[in-house]
Amino acid sequence: MHCNWRDCREWDREGLPLSTTSNEAAKLYDAAISQYVGYYDDDTFGGVTPTIEKLCQTDPDFVMGDVLANGLQLLGTGRSPLLDIRLKNSIDAMNTKATRQNLTNRESLHVRAVQLLAEGSNREACDVWNEILLDHPTDILALRLAQDSYIYLGLPTQMRDSVARVVPWWKPDLPHYGYMLGMHSFGLCETSHYDTAEIYARKGLELNRRDGWSTHTILHILDAQSRNDEGIKFLEDTIGDWRPNNRLSCHNSFHWTLYHIEKGDYEEALNVWDQYVGGRAKQTKSVYNVVDSCAVLYRLGLEGVNVGDRWKDLEALVNLHKDCLLGINDAHFLMAYMGAGKKEEGKKLIANIKDIITSSTGTNHRETAKVAMMLCEALVAYDDGDFARTVDLMWPIKYKIITLGGSEAQRDMFTQLLIQAALLSPEKRHQKIARAVVAEKKALKENSPLVDRQMQRVVALYKD
Repeated sequence: MHCNWRDCREWDREGLPLSTTSNEAAKLYDAAISQYVGYYDDDTFGGVTPTIEKLCQTDPDFVMGDVLANGLQLLGTGRSPLLDIRLKNSIDAMNTKATRQNLTNRESLHVRAVQLLAEGSNREACDVWNEILLDHPTDILALRLAQDSYIYLGLPTQMRDSVARVVPWWKPDLPHYGYMLGMHSFGLCETSHYDTAEIYARKGLELNRRDGWSTHTILHILDAQSRNDEGIKFLEDTIGDWRPNNRLSCHNSFHWTLYHIEKGDYEEALNVWDQYVGGRAKQTKSVYNVVDSCAVLYRLGLEGVNVGDRWKDLEALVNLHKDCLLGINDAHFLMAYMGAGKKEEGKKLIANIKDIITSSTGTNHRETAKVAMMLCEALVAYDDGDFARTVDLMWPIKYKIITLGGSEAQRDMFTQLLIQAALLSPEKRHQKIARAVVAEKKALKENSPLVDRQMQRVVALYKD
């Protein structure tokens, strides 16, 4: 794991010069980036957020400190300057500093990319990061920010290519080389190149067994190939590597529950949720941990599992993140409100999304306008027991859900919603849709116990 933090001269030697003259700021910048791309918190600094705070205090004029702070706020929390005045002021201050300083072209482009993120123009921000990488292929910050943005945009091919095109320029002795391999593996995984993806992910783990992102990619691969028992054993055997001080520990535990749900072992899925998913969300209050917690409970609900009062705790956490403008997050927040019996709060959430859509611009907001509202309305219809309406809303957006972002494994929950609603709908056409979608799933996951259970229900429908 990289821990020999680079000073100004070392950054310059690697072709990534910084505008700061403070060696301490340069080293803190390195430490902050390392924690961000590695998904871990270094106890020496108190974690990534305190590291960034100390960086900005050490050299308040260092614009890349502002780039890192604002970029991670926009991508790491889903917050928007439309609703968060402190974030807006911070971005304005960053832009003011940029105009008053003699920045490198690379740094100026980073500022531009963060501004585009703030405007909701995520695709355009990715274009800028890719422009940086043409001249500076080892700029790990541009690489990581682009990959994260492509995940949120639901653009797996672009995500894969953005890393693949820089791989030849990375040498094994460069800092973060292993993390680059993990990022490359995830792009390959999300475009169904599972065998090659696994090679790169395991290479990343050979270099650093605590690499949470390479671990994460392995979990996706094992899930996609229905290697459920192998996935459970992998997580159990390596828990000491991926769980401590790792900001992906909750999400990797989310994948752990998926293996158990696939197998129909719902009690064990709930045990994992209680220990490592819901408990972690309560501890960190992180928006993404809350989303993972909602996803597990909703999937269990689709399987007919009674999750008790667990939704009530999540509903309280959701209230902390009402101003996060990501369509896929909004859908999960709505699940929590419905699960906790707070339908009025759910209606307010939908109304808030509509207001934001009409008052804002940018890529993410346009995609939310097209898809998120129909998805949220489908969730409400299913909760009301109107399965026919659920299918009528979900079927037309089946291939548009990807625009809301997330991984294939995360979005599969909405396919499960469509299947369950279609199986329960009284309309024969909807039952044919169930048969068709389950057949699609069987073709992709031939050995999936969950798909086999659904196929049995389809067969039972047609026997009647």
